[in-house]
Amino acid sequence: MLLYPVYALLFADAGLSVGEISSLFVLWSLTGVLLEVPSGAWADAVSRRLLLWTGPLLGAAGFALWVLFPSYWAFAAGFVLWGARGALGSGALEALVYEELDRAGAADRYAGVMGRAHALGQGAVMAATGLAGPVFTAGGYPAVGAASVLACLLCAVTAACFPEHRTPASAGSDGGAGSPGGGADEVRGADAGQGEGEGDEDRARTLRTGLSRLAGLRRDRPLLGALLLVPAVTAVWGALDEYTPLLVRETGAADAAVPYLLMMIWAGVTAGSLLAGAVERLGRTGLAVLLAGAALALAAGALTGAQAGIGLVGLAFGGFQAVTVVADVRLQQRIEGGARATLTSIAGLGTELVTVAVYGVYGVLGARFPHGVVFALCALPYLVTALAVGRRRKRASAQPRGRRGRRDTRAGGVTRGRGSGE
Repeated sequence: MLLYPVYALLFADAGLSVGEISSLFVLWSLTGVLLEVPSGAWADAVSRRLLLWTGPLLGAAGFALWVLFPSYWAFAAGFVLWGARGALGSGALEALVYEELDRAGAADRYAGVMGRAHALGQGAVMAATGLAGPVFTAGGYPAVGAASVLACLLCAVTAACFPEHRTPASAGSDGGAGSPGGGADEVRGADAGQGEGEGDEDRARTLRTGLSRLAGLRRDRPLLGALLLVPAVTAVWGALDEYTPLLVRETGAADAAVPYLLMMIWAGVTAGSLLAGAVERLGRTGLAVLLAGAALALAAGALTGAQAGIGLVGLAFGGFQAVTVVADVRLQQRIEGGARATLTSIAGLGTELVTVAVYGVYGVLGARFPHGVVFALCALPYLVTALAVGRRRKRASAQPRGRRGRRDTRAGGVTRGRGSGE
């Protein structure tokens, strides 16, 4: 969407302070928190494709509100709609892709497929960012807003064309995979052969499956670790991303030049997505080193206060993006049986909660310090995460061989042919 590189500037130009802008981001995340798990459970019980094409329509309505009525409350309503869009897609997309690949006997390709999908999405963001400059110069915020609404409508059409062989009725019993002989239109008629009572029973069974998996998390240490790694890696840089236009403006760049400088950041993110497959093979020590290096690059680039430092910020975001994809891969590999979308949404819920905290901290710090200093301070949690990941690897290496073997045997069923589960 063309609004992406300039909507923080739109808020600032409408007279909002850093604290008010942060409150909008908090509202955005809280919407996701409230809807994340219910939407994931819904995606386990009904058509995931339905949720994926409904969400962009909500986003289109929100962006229209922003440019037609640029005020705090219109911005707030738009973020609620955008948060609902994100919640509908979170968990549903990952589960649909993984189970369609699993049905085709290609679950081990999930990392590469999702990495390429993220790269294509980020390439589209880069293209939109590049177009935002001239479109903004020609027509201002209304022009980039109209283009963003159109992009959402095209996204909805694309999602409606996704294949889905899984039927909602089978979600609670077979983990979501449909019968091999089903057609791509199987979901559209799934409710035709069952009564309302039977459908409610299937949904209740799916919810019970998800709740039982949640209750057993403390006993399943690998799954719990995979769930915790997702928000630890994703939340901070995902929150900082919303403030990058303000960071770029602080370097002295003109508003029309901000989208072009943001392209450097998204070039790094796209490279991180493309390298996710290689990063997956690094193991825990390699992930820890990559996270620490990305954190240092983020702090150094932000503190320069110069436009050249934005390149280091892009390098850091690329490292964070690569580890984000790997964290999702390891989570999907740890999940067995049903309720895959529910558990993925639990990870999304954790990400949203941490993101809310980051927005709140940024709102407080941003009122006292320049954006560059706040970005550097936000790099510190990644150093802590890198240390935790590295220390966990050392503890695993120190376990007796017999205990480690039992753990690897239990995990082996979900690594699906990967050379290394760690």
